[in-house]
Amino acid sequence: MSSAANHLHKCTDSAVAPLKTTIHFSITDKVGALDECLTAIRALNISLSRIESRPSKTAEWDYDFFVDFDAVNAEQVSQVAKSLEVLAKQVHIVGAGGASGDLPESTPWFPRKIIDLDTFADKVLEMGEELDSDHPGAKDAAYRARRAEITKIAKTYKTGQPIPHVEYTQTETETWAAVFAKLTTMFPTHACREHQYVFPLLIQNCDYGPHNIPQLEVVSKFLKDCTGFSLRPVMGLLTSRDFLNGLAFRVFHSTQYIRHHSKPLYTPEPDVCHELLGHVPLFANPDFADFSQEIGLASLGASDEDIERLATIYWFTVEFGICRQGDQIRAYGAGLLSSFGELEYSLSDKPEIRPFEPAKVAQQKYPITEYQPVYFVAESFKDAQMRVREFANSLNRPFSVRYNAYTESIEILDSKDKVIRYAQSIKTDMLTLVDALEKLGV
Repeated sequence: MSSAANHLHKCTDSAVAPLKTTIHFSITDKVGALDECLTAIRALNISLSRIESRPSKTAEWDYDFFVDFDAVNAEQVSQVAKSLEVLAKQVHIVGAGGASGDLPESTPWFPRKIIDLDTFADKVLEMGEELDSDHPGAKDAAYRARRAEITKIAKTYKTGQPIPHVEYTQTETETWAAVFAKLTTMFPTHACREHQYVFPLLIQNCDYGPHNIPQLEVVSKFLKDCTGFSLRPVMGLLTSRDFLNGLAFRVFHSTQYIRHHSKPLYTPEPDVCHELLGHVPLFANPDFADFSQEIGLASLGASDEDIERLATIYWFTVEFGICRQGDQIRAYGAGLLSSFGELEYSLSDKPEIRPFEPAKVAQQKYPITEYQPVYFVAESFKDAQMRVREFANSLNRPFSVRYNAYTESIEILDSKDKVIRYAQSIKTDMLTLVDALEKLGV
């Protein structure tokens, strides 16, 4: 079995020090207002790593500020917040590194702008440059050196840059060809219709084929045109929190290296075959893209326990999901669509099939080194999205968030003014919808 679908890693970040913290506050436009706030922060021996200002989301002529710093402990974060409360308005701790209990009003840090994903570059848990002893390429010095060469791209990549081109070797291309040939014979009878619909477009637009490994930059541009999703190179496995946070921005962290040539139909980790043949086709589907982003948005500021629940839902959908299409069951999970053995097994009468109910899925235990004994069948991607949204509303998070595609940033809906502004934008969209329906005579 290929366990390439293991993008997620069962771990939490709460034990990591120092506490990466973001505090948001608003100040009135008056001389010296910001200096007073910064002086109060510096008095606590804190060095800020970033300061950003924006027009306020409130109805007043205020300015919103976001300050980032690494706190020594939860007490220091509380001291900063208390100092600012006497000088500024609407002081919110929007991230404090996953601290729990000590800061009841805070939530784990999460990226607020798409550029914040740059901080994930070197936070790889495993399978980047280093390989486990049981990896097929662990004792191949040339393969390890090649992996290190390719992962350097991800380590130095920054948001907004073109993804560097990888000149794949003949051996790497032959490995891709073996995987491509095997899986494409199974897609017509095992893959969902959405995957089958997009795959020819990838052949036409992204140079998919048995003798060429597509470049992430070309594929990313195609996805951007289709659904707004984009690819970002990654060195290896990220934490569940970091990986899911990326989906909130419609960003999918993708590897560029390929499995070892000695076992082309097996890999113990995600590789470029898994990403391009399993994941990419579905990210070009609007409903699936919305569903994936819904999981990502739910992960922002979630507790470690809720991250684990969301990661489990991700596992049984985006990685190992099956769906009902007419009177048939088809696969849409990338872990299935990139593993010919489990793809065949998942649609046989051997595993147990259950309906997709997020609250129950989130509690299901699963193996990562063998075929899944249980799969959950979705009625449609849109139905799955609505169910995940309902589940997300039950999570213990004291605020709601929305993604602003214009600014590629996350807006925290934690005040009346922000909600009103959001409602006004929805009203504008509704007027456009009504106008369009009238012109169509609907």
